[in-house]
Amino acid sequence: METSVIFPVMPTDPSDVIPFAELVRDGEMPRLWQGQSLTIETHQLFAYLAGLGFRLPFGTAVTLMPLRHPMEAAAHARSLARLTGKQVTLGIGPGAPDFVASLRGQPYESPKAACAEYLRQVRGFLVRQQAEGPERDRPRRGGLPDIADPGVELGLGILRPTLAQVAGETADAAISWMTPPPYIARDLVPALHRGARAADRPVPRLVTVVHVAVARRARDPYQLAYTAARNHLAAPHYTDMLKRAGLRVHASQPYLNARSLVDSGTFVYGTPREVATELAEYARAGVDEVVLNSSGVGLVHGWNAAVEDLMELSAELPAQLGAQLPAELPVVIS
Repeated sequence: METSVIFPVMPTDPSDVIPFAELVRDGEMPRLWQGQSLTIETHQLFAYLAGLGFRLPFGTAVTLMPLRHPMEAAAHARSLARLTGKQVTLGIGPGAPDFVASLRGQPYESPKAACAEYLRQVRGFLVRQQAEGPERDRPRRGGLPDIADPGVELGLGILRPTLAQVAGETADAAISWMTPPPYIARDLVPALHRGARAADRPVPRLVTVVHVAVARRARDPYQLAYTAARNHLAAPHYTDMLKRAGLRVHASQPYLNARSLVDSGTFVYGTPREVATELAEYARAGVDEVVLNSSGVGLVHGWNAAVEDLMELSAELPAQLGAQLPAELPVVIS
């Protein structure tokens, strides 16, 4: 299992992100991730880092479909790949229904169908084929001009089995947030396999973003979890996923939900060795890349403290992952 990091908030000062880029570069991590940003736009932030010399593999986890036409999404991701000389992971997601309605006038009639169609169109533009969809009869040039880029990996944000199956059918990577290992193994991984079998294609790799913090004096894990995840913990689609995973949560009780995250180990808190040991469970569940999210520490104690945590964890993880994992992971066939 690979380990990478995310800059977990919408940045207002690009210099805040530089220590994270240095950590990825110096620690030879596979990727630096960023979610949807409405302050400094995600792709432009990555281009800024590339201009400073950080020609890293970048990933979005995730950008929101209603904000960008599929052709523009393909062009932005491919531009980054060309600027960095590295493959870019373009993770997309539909967004919350209220957000979608505010931009489109109404929510997606079927988020499942919308995600599948969006990914198919983006892939069509990337491979210079005519994208399919409601506008297929309009005259236009198919695809984008060839610029010999290193390639774009298409990812889909998933929380529940329905979109996991869509990812299996259409994506190169599936990207989940705050999904506990037992739930991943029981619900998400089988859905990915079902989708891949139905489409007769390889199973996408699974990327999971995990909240982490190193235990230190004057740190309250419940406060860290609440600060890091309160917006997600008030969102119905996240609380539904967590309920399916067996946590006691309710969208109207984000602070109690944060306590449940810590008590269940979904927000991983402890010594570097304890955190690394818990993260090994994600590999056993079928995760290919775990993305360390230090937003709780960063927002409460500052980004330097967050990077210090990530440095200690990245030093501890290789030994713990090697010690904890079996020689071969079980193959899911259900």
